[in-house]
This record gives sequence, C-alpha cells and structure tokens, in this order.
Amino acid sequence: MLRFDDAGLIPAVAQDWLDGAVLMVAWMNRASLEQTVATGEAHYWSRSRRELWHKGGTSGHYQRVRQLRYDCDQDVLLLTVEQVGDVACHTGARSCFYDSGAHPSHGGPHATAPPVDAASELYQLIVQRRRQPEIGSYTNALFRGGDNRILKKIGEESAELVMACKDDDAEAISAEAADVLYHMLVALAHHGVSWRQVLLELAKRRHQPRPSLVSRPSAG
Repeated sequence: MLRFDDAGLIPAVAQDWLDGAVLMVAWMNRASLEQTVATGEAHYWSRSRRELWHKGGTSGHYQRVRQLRYDCDQDVLLLTVEQVGDVACHTGARSCFYDSGAHPSHGGPHATAPPVDAASELYQLIVQRRRQPEIGSYTNALFRGGDNRILKKIGEESAELVMACKDDDAEAISAEAADVLYHMLVALAHHGVSWRQVLLELAKRRHQPRPSLVSRPSAG
C-alpha cells in the first residue's frame, strides 16, 4: 500500500521513457493517481491551486504514461512517460532541472539539457561542437572532412571491432564498440539525424504492443 503524507500527497517523478531524463517532480493524491491509471495520462495535484491538474490540459504538453512504479519505501512514485512536444517545464524547457549553478536561469527552449544516458549526452556534445567549433577538436576535424572522412573512420573502427570480437577480448571489444558508436553519432549529426530518432526506431522494432501501466499500486 502506498504511503501518502499527512496532507494525503505523494511525490511523483516524471522520467522520459527513451533516454531516462528526469523531466519534473510534482505531487499526486489518491484522486490524481486514480485518474492517471484510468486515462494513461499524468494527472497531478496542484498544492497552490488545490485542484487536480491534468498535465498538458492547457499547454498541450501531455504526458502519456508508459509505466508507473513506486520505490522501496512506497512513498515516491516514478512515472515513465512520453512527453508530448518534448516540453515538461512551464518555462518551455524540456526539463525542470536545467540549473546547476549558484544563479538560477529562466529556463526556456534553450535551457541546459537535463542529464541523460551516456550516448544521448555524447550526441548532444557532438551537436554542440558542430554549432560551436573549437580549435583542435577531433570532432570538428571529422565534420570538416565530411562523409569521406567520417565514413572511412566508421569502416576502420568497425573492422577493429570485428577483430576484437574474433580475439574474444572483452576489454578491446568494449573500447572498439565505443569508437564505432562515437563515429556513428558524428555521422548522424552530420546528416541531421538525431540519436532520439534511432532510439525511436529501436523501440518500434521490439514489435510489442504499447505497454500498459504496470505495478499498479493500491491508492487505498
């Protein structure tokens, strides 16, 4: 049974279903949790307005819940969501967690991206290098060389990965796989294809029906 606080509330963390980015934290009560489970879209409780809040009801930035979990103490919820419009924050930022320094910023569409998995973070850095070249950057050298240089490196690194696999060398396999992935991400950025598009394609290939809410907790 879930453990609500004395005000009848429980914190809920919304996380992107593809790259794991933490998008926002809000509060739920029993009614909002029941609405979330019933509709498949996130509903929260607004402490300031003291009313149910259908996320995206005004902005159109709905959160389609793919999975709902709770922690070991049963006093925090984790919602794995598809964020419509890729905007969770009221400022227009993708995530509410865009600040890390002593001086808060104002968020917005160009706010610092939230922490994500290593491959997604690497892709973001590669795109940043393309937009803002740095002297001595190997990534920028690849971009200057275009397809000829980028694709040649993918071929070379792929061959080295094959040889590492034939040698059954786990350390070399992981290192060469990382090299292949890096150069592949450069190729994606060079052609304007996002890493998220690749993740979506992989998700489609699972040939699984859209998951229903699992680990349905009792709100009683």
